[in-house]
Order: sequence, then C-alpha cells, then structure tokens
Amino acid sequence: MVDGPRDEASPDPAASHGVSAEHDPPHWLKKVVLFLSGQTVSLFGSMVVQFAVFWYLTITYQSGWIMMLAAVFGFLPQAVVSIFGGVWADRHNRKFLIMGADSAIALTTLALALIMMTGYDDVWLIYAALAIRSAGAGIQMPAVSALIPQITPKRNLIRVNGINGSIQSAMALLAPAAAGAIYAWASAEAGGSAASLIPIFFVDVATAVIGVGILAFIPVPTIRRAADTHTGYFADLADGVRYVAHHAFVRWVLVLFAIIFVLTVAPSNLTPLMLVRSFPAGEEQDVINLAVLEVAFSVGMMLGGILVASFFAKRSRIGLIVGSSLVFGILAIGLGLSPNIWVFFAFMFLVGLAVPFFATPSMTLLQETVEPERQGRVFGFLGIVMAVAMPLGMVVFGPLADVVSIETLLVASGIITFIVVGAAIWLPAGKRAIAAARAASQFDSADPAVVAQTVEAVMNDDEL
Repeated sequence: MVDGPRDEASPDPAASHGVSAEHDPPHWLKKVVLFLSGQTVSLFGSMVVQFAVFWYLTITYQSGWIMMLAAVFGFLPQAVVSIFGGVWADRHNRKFLIMGADSAIALTTLALALIMMTGYDDVWLIYAALAIRSAGAGIQMPAVSALIPQITPKRNLIRVNGINGSIQSAMALLAPAAAGAIYAWASAEAGGSAASLIPIFFVDVATAVIGVGILAFIPVPTIRRAADTHTGYFADLADGVRYVAHHAFVRWVLVLFAIIFVLTVAPSNLTPLMLVRSFPAGEEQDVINLAVLEVAFSVGMMLGGILVASFFAKRSRIGLIVGSSLVFGILAIGLGLSPNIWVFFAFMFLVGLAVPFFATPSMTLLQETVEPERQGRVFGFLGIVMAVAMPLGMVVFGPLADVVSIETLLVASGIITFIVVGAAIWLPAGKRAIAAARAASQFDSADPAVVAQTVEAVMNDDEL
C-alpha cells in the first residue's frame, strides 16, 4: 500500500491516541516555514494598505464619524462571512480557501487602483474596498488559524504561534515605515488626494501574488471531504453553534476576546486621531508621526512575540492571558494621560509588547482544547466576535470622539477594562476557566478530544 496524503474524515489512529514527540509528521518544519513565509509576504502588503488608508482618512477628515465608518466597513463584513468561513475551513482544503481569499482581495485592490487612476476617488469607494477586503478576511482567518495546528505538532504550537507573532510584528515594523515613505512621496505628487494611495495598492497586489505562489507549493490534505459529508452547510453551522454554546471554556475565551476588543482595541484605533489632534505638526510631519506611532507599537509586538516564543513558552497560558488583559486597562489609562508625544509613543510600545502575551496563548489554548475537525468553526466564531466587537466599540467611541477628548475616552475605557476583566476572572465561570486551562496544560501530545473532555469536565465542576 502506497502512503499518501490522508484526506479521509477519520483521523490517523496513531494521532488519535497521542503520538509522542519522535513521531512528528515528516517535513512539518518545512511546511510551517513555507506557510508562514507566504502569509508574511501577503500580510505585509495588506498592512501597508491598511496603514495608508487609515492615515489618509485621519489626516483628510479628522472626524470620529469617518473613523467609525471605516471600522464598520473594515470589520463587520468579516463577521458576516466568518459565519460560513469556519464551516468551509472544516469541510474543504484550507490551503485553497486561503489562496482564493488572498486572490479575491488582490483583485479588489487592483480594481480600486485602476478606478482611482481615472480620477474617481469618492470616500465610499474606499469603504467598498475595505468591506470586500474584510469579507475575504472572514474566509482567510479561520482557515489560517485551523491550518497551523494541522501542520504543526502540538508540543510546538505555542512556539510556532509565538514565532508567527514575532514575524508578523517584524512586518508590522516594516509596513508603516514603507507605507509612510510611499504615501509621503505619493501625497506630494498627488497633492494629498486619494490618488496618493494608488502606488500602495499595487504593492499589495504584488505581495498577494507572491504569497499565493508560495502557498501553492505546500502539500496540505483536507481534514474532511465535503463529498464524504452527509450533512449540509447549515447543519455543520448549527453543530458549530451547539459546540460553542455547550463548551463553557470556549465561551469564556470568546467573551474575554469581546471585552478586550470592545473596551481596548476599539478606542486604541482612535490613537492616530488623538495624535493628529493633540500633537499637530503639519501634514507632512503628521504622516511621519503616524508612522512612528505604528513602528513603536510594532516593535513592542515583535519583542513581545519573541519573549512569548522563548522565555514564556512554558509559562501558564491562562496566567499570561489574565495578566495581559489587566495590563491593557492600565496602558489605556497611560495613553490617555500622556503629557507629550514621546510618552505617547512609549505607551504605544508597551501596548504592542502586551499584545502577544494575550493573543498567542489564547490562540494556542483554543488550538489545544478544540478537536481538529471543529477548529475551523470555532475560529470562525472567534473571527465573528472580533469583527463585531471592534465596530461595536467604534460605534460608541467614534462619535464620542467628536464630543469629548480622546484622552478622556482612553482613560475611561482603561478603568472599565480593569473592572470588567477583574470581574470576569473572579466570577465562578472565570475561576473554573483558569482551573480548566491549568488542567489542559498537563497534557503534552494527547488527543485533543481527550483534552477537550477534561477541560469541559473542570468547567462543569460546581465545587470550583
């Protein structure tokens, strides 16, 4: 019998009984390196576009309403598509889903650039492009999150996630610098109009082509064949809803993500507007300051990712999550109380430093405690939570930013974050979640189904 890729719905019997470290899948490291490389190149182009578009809207309009609409169009479609994106990630080949989403986003960006070259540059066109790019992310995010544990041995997950976070942070360090340089040059040529974005759009198209090309050479089997599945999309979706609804630990993690995104991430998106308003320096210098702000954040994220992947790889996942959640509240207060731009930059660096201590262990915990055949749907729901919480927070904080100072909003959000996260930890559900996460950490390479059952048993223990 000739060995080949396993496309069947049923997992490998050896894997299902917990394979030891010496039986890691062959060539897994090569696959991971190629996959992360392709995603990093594609992400770089996407980040350049994201920074440039938001800078253009911030400098041109300086309006909380405009930033709110940008957040709504940039995140809400992802929430809608993620409802199905998670199901698709569990039914179809995740590699092809990622390639398709990247290609669709690149084609949209190319179309936007060509339209703008005709001189048509209404703001709604930018919103439409943000919405389509967001919809693509709704397909891509659950597929990427579920593919990493598919090609990575469990014992290496947090290291790979930490390294991935560091690589992405390094790209986030280069992206604002590249976006600032290209945008400043293009803005001088185009007189600050939306045409300044055209060269940046072409950069995104080129990086997407490279990313898709690299991914095409990575062999990735399908976890479940859609043809072998006797249930429909909506049945799978309903099964995913029931799974999340009855999985107390997953519910708790999703709620914590929602809290952080509503109370911390959403108001932090107003920091570029605060910089332009509170520390004005002229249009050209504002672009430089905005780039420095993003670089400070990205340097912090890169360093945080390195620390998580190395010195904190064996630390308690739940301890890192809880600690970083509380730190977010403190740092939001610090941002709001910044007396000058350099202190402001320093706090943004610290915010970036804290992000991997929350994001990496959170993703790793979900990857470790959810069965592989359901991970696509769970990460789809995670994408929905993040994509809904972000614009929901901006719907509140965006218009308020035109009424009260952003400094006041940041301080208030920090205080509320500290209180709400503290309550989430000290309530019975929070105490059980902490105990469940500690129980999951006792497993090394066990079947995820066994880990999931253990975690759920702890979550249902009324004595905790």
